[in-house]
Amino acid sequence: MKSRPRSLPLPRAASLFAWTVIAVLAAGVVAAAWIGVRAIAAYGHLHNAEAVVSRAAADVDDPSAAIAALAAIGDDTSAARALTSDPVWRLAEVLPWVGPQLSAVARTTAAVDAAATQAFTPLAEASDGLSADALRPDDGAIDVTRISAVAPAAESAATTLERSAGEVAAIDRAPLIGRVADAVSRSEQMLHTAADTADALQRATRLVPLMLGADRPRSTLVLFENNAEWRSLGGVVGAVAQLDSRDGRMTLSAQASTADFAALGDAPVADLPPDVTNVFDTRPARFIQNTTQVPDFSVGAPLAREMWRRLHGTTVDAVVALDPVALSYLLRATGPVRLPSGDELTSDNAVSLLLSDVYRRYPDPHRQDAFFQSASAAVFQALSDGRFDPAALVDAIARAGSERRLLIWNADAAEQSILDGTTLQGALPTSDSTRTTFGVYLNDGTGSKMDFYLHPEVETAWCGGDRASLHVSLRNDAPDPQTLPWYVTGGGEYGVPAGEALTGVYVYLPPGAEAIDRRTTTTGALSPGFADGTHEARHVVKWSVQLGPGQSADLDLEVRLPVTPELTAASTPTRDATEVPREGACRFPG
Repeated sequence: MKSRPRSLPLPRAASLFAWTVIAVLAAGVVAAAWIGVRAIAAYGHLHNAEAVVSRAAADVDDPSAAIAALAAIGDDTSAARALTSDPVWRLAEVLPWVGPQLSAVARTTAAVDAAATQAFTPLAEASDGLSADALRPDDGAIDVTRISAVAPAAESAATTLERSAGEVAAIDRAPLIGRVADAVSRSEQMLHTAADTADALQRATRLVPLMLGADRPRSTLVLFENNAEWRSLGGVVGAVAQLDSRDGRMTLSAQASTADFAALGDAPVADLPPDVTNVFDTRPARFIQNTTQVPDFSVGAPLAREMWRRLHGTTVDAVVALDPVALSYLLRATGPVRLPSGDELTSDNAVSLLLSDVYRRYPDPHRQDAFFQSASAAVFQALSDGRFDPAALVDAIARAGSERRLLIWNADAAEQSILDGTTLQGALPTSDSTRTTFGVYLNDGTGSKMDFYLHPEVETAWCGGDRASLHVSLRNDAPDPQTLPWYVTGGGEYGVPAGEALTGVYVYLPPGAEAIDRRTTTTGALSPGFADGTHEARHVVKWSVQLGPGQSADLDLEVRLPVTPELTAASTPTRDATEVPREGACRFPG
């Protein structure tokens, strides 16, 4: 017969229980202290890394040094990861309240460390010696091999950084205290910014060498837009030039004015899709000035290319468009340039000189064209001679691209796909589950340069539920028409009285959106009314309005569409860089 185990005497049992509780509490205190000490140390390492990232982001003068600095944070991020991934830390992650905090810190640290060691370090090794000066020609040629060598590492870095940003974005913020939630959000933003930068770098290091003739001779047609006469993408094409490139060496091989294209006649150079002609007729395919009328550069660029082939006999590989504002940004990099007229073209006077003053000085359009050509040639010469600040040049190109003032189309579809998703393509606005985007495009109907004096405003707002409003206003600030040259006012030649401006406003609704109301208000202006069409599965509302000096008009659309966190608009870039769409108030409350 088995004997029962003897029970401990009560005093001894109570004593054992007490010591057990004390041991557990002591272990908890030790674990808490252990985690606390390691958390403080990890914070110190991450703070050091964050400071380095902030300094590197500001060091645009020397990208190579900036990337090398980012690679150096690996020591700090690896130390922080080791401090937040030991067994004690992992065990504490299952605890209520404190556990989610520790888990968030550990996951964020791991993602940042992966970015540092798997993205920044390889990129630094690949880009060693690649400074902004790599863009400066040496004996007239840019070292395209040096640039293209960075592309594989930049592409890998972009993928890694985006993955790390996604891992941090997936962390549930709901249970996190303020300081931890803020740190996680800052890390996510830092990783997304780094990913975007690496993505831009990989695109540039892949495409720029090709367009500069790294593999074969290339030719590019440059369209200079004039924002004083609006077209959807910016302005009418006022002058064109052909740049030829080979092994990084560029030459300005030919120039022409829009008047030269009159020799082609006015028959369309290509058949346009029915939805394009439904909205814009055949004008984009008939006149070089209107190749920027369709708000999709992939439509207008091939038309300009064909017109140039017929006029000049050369089939170019790419088409680029830019406006005087973009030119003013480039002049910040080159500094002032001297023109044959004796003028000094600067970043401060380029817009007014090219869009207004030239018409007062030269009534003859041929002399105007000659002035435009001399200005573009002078800026190109400064760039090809290497007379520019490389960091300022990078900044100028980036800003012009982000403002849709610099557009690029490559005839080779594979090369053009490198730009997919960027503003450089000049594509129709897209909408997705996070952002809904309207398109608001302005087109002159006066046949003049009066848009120099017109000022648009565009506002978007959610109205509640699935309703949104789009507000567009136009104001004519022109002086007395008698003080303006005939070439600026149009002289009434196209049926619009001198000093007044007729504008066609093309509003592209997001795909699937439905217009449920539209209203206009004017202050003495003439509003001929509306027309509707469809382009690329988007409902297009065309509003025509004619404004005299001092007059203004407003358009308000109420639209039903799926709700997204962001609501915005893309619009025609004007001569004023501050005239951009913004968030406003709903114009259709209730």
